[in-house]
Amino acid sequence: LGVGDRVAAVLPNISEAVIAALATASIGAVWSSCSPDFGQQAVLERFGQISPRVIFGVNAYVHNGKTIDCGDKFKAILDELPSVERAIMLELVPPCDVLKQNDNAKIQMWDDWISTDPSELVFERLPFEHPLVIMYSSGTSGPPKCIVHGAGGTLLQQAKELLLHCDLRAGDNLLYVTTTGWMMWNWMLTGLYAGASITLFDGFPARPSLNRLWDVVADCGITHFGTSPKFLSSCRRRLDPKSSHDLSKLRVILSTGSPLAKEEFEWVYEHVKSDIQLSSISGGTDIISCFMLGNPLLPVFCSELQCYGLGMDVRIGEGNGSQGELVCCTPFVSMPIEFWNDTEGSRYNEAYFSRADGHWWHGDMIELTGSQGSCGGIVVHGRSDATLKPGGVRIGTAEIYRVVESLTEVEDSIVVGQPWRGDIRVVLFVKLTANVTLGDELRDSIRNWIRQEASARHVPSLIIQVPEIPYTRSGKKVELAVRAIVCGDEPSNRESLANPASLDNFEKL
Repeated sequence: LGVGDRVAAVLPNISEAVIAALATASIGAVWSSCSPDFGQQAVLERFGQISPRVIFGVNAYVHNGKTIDCGDKFKAILDELPSVERAIMLELVPPCDVLKQNDNAKIQMWDDWISTDPSELVFERLPFEHPLVIMYSSGTSGPPKCIVHGAGGTLLQQAKELLLHCDLRAGDNLLYVTTTGWMMWNWMLTGLYAGASITLFDGFPARPSLNRLWDVVADCGITHFGTSPKFLSSCRRRLDPKSSHDLSKLRVILSTGSPLAKEEFEWVYEHVKSDIQLSSISGGTDIISCFMLGNPLLPVFCSELQCYGLGMDVRIGEGNGSQGELVCCTPFVSMPIEFWNDTEGSRYNEAYFSRADGHWWHGDMIELTGSQGSCGGIVVHGRSDATLKPGGVRIGTAEIYRVVESLTEVEDSIVVGQPWRGDIRVVLFVKLTANVTLGDELRDSIRNWIRQEASARHVPSLIIQVPEIPYTRSGKKVELAVRAIVCGDEPSNRESLANPASLDNFEKL
């Protein structure tokens, strides 16, 4: 195994995954990972494109208190990857029957493999732009793109964000709730560069209760806690960590995956800690970093991201000057160096530079409030490709989520636009809290609340109850898949979702 070879992993968020990733980087090989809850097809759609020589896997993993055996799945994946010369298996949940039932000489147990070469560690010296990691687009609109990020740009960008924007220091302790299939896992590893510790959490955040993560924050002395708006929203309805936990060491809370609502901001400062930097951050797999994030030197305003990232020439493209689509007008260090197997760069250019101006169009609808001057105070209104346009008026989906999910009866929601009689009508799907059903009275209450807190334009034509909202594995609502179903089309690549069966409920409507 050497420079440029690909190393794949189907691993949970455990120390062995970190060890394998850092070891891969040290020899100049290229790391790529998925979490073990990915289905067989989803793994092969990703790793099948990059021809790894080595792959790591586990015999089982635990989800929501249940042990899920994945030994057979790992063997099936291995059979479909002829490029693999060595497969390293971790016995996460004993006993491990993979070797007993398989005569494939490629498979070796982790403990046996790691004890075979005690030689001194040597770091390969390589160019700044040498490939470090291959990430993947979500695959919700077609086969996943294989996004190659370089070592130098990734380290510089993420170090800037963690050390300067997040004030991460030597001796701090960073906990980010993530899986190995999300870019935040790679982002988290750069915390080691700061001299900080990283605390790994592998499990279901709400098991055995929503207090589980707050227990970890208190018991481990976490200074930087990264989570999602969905988790904070669930806590807001049920918990008061300020009175139940010792959070004296906690200085920063990071939230990403979707916009963070005003109610969650208020809850954090009232019920978690009053002297804390709450940073809603936004970027993406494509840049393995952020366009907008926090600033320890600026005040925090509800619903807003504090500032653009240092060195990021972010502006508002098409729009009215203060609201429109996010564009980046000059190059930045963490741009992908290429797409894998895109020798002419055509897919790369189509993805980011399809417009004639040569700017990076990221696909987020944003608004600059002016609360932090010309470079900060940003509200994210959702994805431009999911923007609602009733009567020709552009409405970001997050504008509706912020309002409707503040209601105690609504646990979660997703909204799409449907062509209807020459216009676009807004269709809102809601997951309600336990023992609540959707009747005419609640529908009227939801519509009136949206009209009061947003506008008459935001009021949905239809409100429909569903048992579950579909999400990507990185915690993003899958509006395009739901819109496809509502419009009578077949959503692509269900395997890329965290809960693909949730789409069945929409197809039955």
